[in-house]
Amino acid sequence: MANKKFRQHDWGPALDDDCRQIVRLAVREDLDRGQDWTTISLIPAESQSEAEVVVRAEGVVAGLATAQTVLGEMDTQIRWLPHLEDGAQVKAGQAVARLEGSTRDILTSERILLNFLGHLSGIATLTRAFVNQVADTKAKIYDTRKTIPAWRRLEKYAVRCGGGVNHRTGLSDAVLIKDNHLAFIGHERKADIESPLITAYQKAKQFLENHPELDAGAMIVEIEVDDLIQLRGVLPTKPDVVLLDNMSTDDLREAVMLRNAISPEVILEASGGVHLETVAEIAHTGVDRISVGALTHAAAWLDLGLDWQS
Repeated sequence: MANKKFRQHDWGPALDDDCRQIVRLAVREDLDRGQDWTTISLIPAESQSEAEVVVRAEGVVAGLATAQTVLGEMDTQIRWLPHLEDGAQVKAGQAVARLEGSTRDILTSERILLNFLGHLSGIATLTRAFVNQVADTKAKIYDTRKTIPAWRRLEKYAVRCGGGVNHRTGLSDAVLIKDNHLAFIGHERKADIESPLITAYQKAKQFLENHPELDAGAMIVEIEVDDLIQLRGVLPTKPDVVLLDNMSTDDLREAVMLRNAISPEVILEASGGVHLETVAEIAHTGVDRISVGALTHAAAWLDLGLDWQS
């Protein structure tokens, strides 16, 4: 497991391309291949302005890296001057960036720009809150695939800005044997196998060994268990990661002791029922990772606004 890691998302060509695709849809939503008639009717074409993007609440900023892509894709005549970098902790009233250029362009692009910043900053802010709760433990906070379609890499980037760690990006990144895989195997072959869990793990490993093009040595194999009996059964097979689904903290502590006694190299990941109020207690059981779907599917947007400068 030492050399096996999930892909981590930093700003680069792949994220920039995702951003461009989403911006194109956002522009179609807002302008419908037309124009911003309110702005055109009120603002002279030659008008030039300066404005600052200001946060209205304390949080962690993310998405500044998307702004240049947003403004470029919208073909604006605007200079984007960030004051901070993504991942910075910000206070209410703090300016995070400055816009200079066409007043019309600033007004037309304002909502799309703030939508990106608010959504991604909200994810980074919530992630930072979870990370802070487990700071005195060895546990790391991981995201999940519970993301808005087409936004996954951007949302995972925001998790990184908040100090979290990216779990698998998609189904092609790792083998993760979950309860429904096990339920199907057990239903289909109940008479032929002693343990659907062991059978599933062996089938996955054999498949990877028979397909060297998948780089089996680097691909993580993770398996989900629901109770300590299943855990005790699977630990001797030494999967890279065991996902402990919806276990009580007492069971999580017992799971850590079992892992330490049987296969200390196996990574334990807790998942299910994780909230800001419970994550510290979960982390103190000794698990290595805690995956939190709420980082992306339940994060409130960070409130940002545009203030004109005199």
